[in-house]
Amino acid sequence: MQSSKPHWLNTYIQGQGFPILCLHGHPGKGSSMSVFTQPLSQHFKTVSPDLRGYGKSRFQGSFVMQDHLIDLEALLDRLQIEKCLILGWSLGGILAMELALKLPKRVTGLILIATAARPRGNHPPISWQDNLFTGVASIINQLQPSWQWNIDTFGKKSLYRYLVQQHTGATYRYLASDAMSAFLQTSPAAQAALNAALNAGYNRLEALEQIRVPCLMLAGSEDRHITPSSSLETAQYLKNCQWQCYPNTAHLFPWEIPQQVNSDIDTWLAAHPEVTK
Repeated sequence: MQSSKPHWLNTYIQGQGFPILCLHGHPGKGSSMSVFTQPLSQHFKTVSPDLRGYGKSRFQGSFVMQDHLIDLEALLDRLQIEKCLILGWSLGGILAMELALKLPKRVTGLILIATAARPRGNHPPISWQDNLFTGVASIINQLQPSWQWNIDTFGKKSLYRYLVQQHTGATYRYLASDAMSAFLQTSPAAQAALNAALNAGYNRLEALEQIRVPCLMLAGSEDRHITPSSSLETAQYLKNCQWQCYPNTAHLFPWEIPQQVNSDIDTWLAAHPEVTK
């Protein structure tokens, strides 16, 4: 059931300067974008909302994916943001492309992380043991973040093995601080809205020719949730897109190689000054 009224979004704002709208994935919340917002907010104003049904943006009742766009347009209006660059991770990248199509005069560029306009995955079937080990690994990691024994004993045998390739202490600190709480605060309605869009065969490739702004597409070579081939397909449909795929990384690659990713974003921003004007 579609809601016509925008929903107020809890939003984290850092820094000053040209606005960069940072959109999280599923499950996620605005604060889980800190890997990007902390460095970017040194030079720009970062705006990271909890999407409807995520984090502290609680919502009663069902909704559809298009409602996120209504909420985000209202957020830009409320913050008096006329133009912005959008950085989107996974689901956030899909919404970034949708906003660029819906609000072409307000979006100056796109930074797309582990996402696709026709998302495809190749995740193996999930066993009860996968779920058990993931739960145990997550709980221990919350109590004692990045404990190597837990990583080796449970983490590498859990579903984390499909989300990351580099099981380092630094990666598990991100999982402890930004992943677990986001998972717990993701509503069933948000899960249902995403499932409905995917089950309907979501595919916006043909519309991408309308997006003319500079784009950066980053992917992980071992991503099982949104495959690098589907990310590359999207990059090829975009008229003005730079493509980068990182070896030995998966869907959460910004938490595996944060310095490399942020360095590449900085390089792209320097090469495209028009996206922050």
